[in-house]
Amino acid sequence: MTQAIVLFAHGSRDPLWRAPMEAVAKRIAAQSSGRQAICAYLELCEPSLPDAVRQLVADGATAVTVVPMFLGTGKHAREDLPLLVQKLRTAHPGVQFHVQTAIGEDPRMTALMAEIACESPPI
Repeated sequence: MTQAIVLFAHGSRDPLWRAPMEAVAKRIAAQSSGRQAICAYLELCEPSLPDAVRQLVADGATAVTVVPMFLGTGKHAREDLPLLVQKLRTAHPGVQFHVQTAIGEDPRMTALMAEIACESPPI
């Protein structure tokens, strides 16, 4: 089974907005030999989730984990993403799809955000 990760975010017209997401994908690629990681966006950026998955499947992915890169489970993660994933399951019946919870709801992430927020400012 060839596993791949899709970091799924909202998207923005500002190209600088994508930098943190792309940095996460590069870090995954560097840490996980053989595991593909790609960014995908709901709107305003390319690739879309269907386009990203199509590319991963063409490259041999048989299992795809979608990671919602949202701070919370809002409308996009709760309503839009399940509909998109259902369409992906129909379009790619030989691929296993797993959707994680919104990254910001992971206790490790909330602990890290709290730690960063409590750091003393430079003097």
